[in-house]
Amino acid sequence: MASASVDHMVSITIFLAAILLFSNIFSQTIQTAVIYQQHRSIATKCSAVLDSLLLNPGNPEYWALEDSTPSTFGLQDPEFKQYHLNPFALMRLMPANDNPVYYPQLNTTYSNITRGFGQSLFMPYNKLVNYSTASMLLGLNNTYGFSLTLTPIVSVNIAEVEPEQPDQLKLRILVVGAGFPLAGAPLNYCFFMVTGRAQGSYPAYSIKYNATFTDDAGVAYVVFNDFDRQSSFLFMAYAHLGGLTGIGYYGDVTYRESFVIPFISNFETGEVILAHSWDVHAGDNPAEIAFNATFVLLNTDYTFREMPLDNVTGKVVGKLNYGQDPQHAYANLTINTNSSGILIVTYSKSAKDTGVVIMPWGISSLAFPVTFGGDPSNQEWVATDIRQVTVNEIAYQAKLSLWSLEGSQVIG
Repeated sequence: MASASVDHMVSITIFLAAILLFSNIFSQTIQTAVIYQQHRSIATKCSAVLDSLLLNPGNPEYWALEDSTPSTFGLQDPEFKQYHLNPFALMRLMPANDNPVYYPQLNTTYSNITRGFGQSLFMPYNKLVNYSTASMLLGLNNTYGFSLTLTPIVSVNIAEVEPEQPDQLKLRILVVGAGFPLAGAPLNYCFFMVTGRAQGSYPAYSIKYNATFTDDAGVAYVVFNDFDRQSSFLFMAYAHLGGLTGIGYYGDVTYRESFVIPFISNFETGEVILAHSWDVHAGDNPAEIAFNATFVLLNTDYTFREMPLDNVTGKVVGKLNYGQDPQHAYANLTINTNSSGILIVTYSKSAKDTGVVIMPWGISSLAFPVTFGGDPSNQEWVATDIRQVTVNEIAYQAKLSLWSLEGSQVIG
């Protein structure tokens, strides 16, 4: 009788243990299924948000050029359909991981996108759409976080190589698509040579255009003879194949101690401030510099067409003297077009001390990348989706990362 009681108690104990074990297993399975469904929901939301951003111009449609905050948020170019994005809307997104620049002459802080010396885009903070505003307009605040990146699909990498003659400039151009070289791609290029100023004059530049093709490895070589190595220059190349277009640029300057920094002051009016570098970065031996500013548009044959600045034909010239004389502390100019282009500013202290800086008017004219939003690196799970888009004829890959702000995990 006692043995039967013991067997009964052992059976009950084993039964209860089995129930607890299987309950725990089933609980984890159910939680895993719930989390899977949550992840699937986030992935579906990611795709919907990305299309909403890329296929909607926002309201008002031309908010990027009206110096206003949109009431609904979208990046599509209102002049086109499908995945054509507005280069000025992208320009007004506050960059993630920004390294802001303060300009004391106007007591203004600017966002900073810099690709190299003299290749920058500085925009006033108070004119940009920030992450929190975009999240609110998209209906994602307090629910989802996101990060949007736009990266040029075609990379045009330019480097100087050893020339065959001492008076030559030899450049190697590598054109790469989405992970592979573009063989046999047409390559149109232009070469800017800066001329320094004589006493009382202003710097200028000359342009040479030509074209070539990449080889089977996606490489092309360009050689310039009778090259003066004491001159500043800028080389720009456009590669295009199968509907994909990319741009690359390379240059060198003979004088860096004082140079011109363009700041966008007003999107709606196209006003740009030309500042002296010493007022922004300080440094040694500041000097008075003369400048010559030109705004150019890209033609269909990949040559440049000059556009008037300040309602005059051609260029704007002047002098900057790092704030010592208020009359020449900085200069103003106005870009009188809503078309994407490039502001080219040559500067010089003397005939031999010269340089050139460039600024995109519209993010794509110099193929600047875009990173906007939050940081997904420490999130529990992140959904991503991508689209191929066009920004003023330049091919980009748009990638959206989306994550839940509520979080979820398997407990057990």
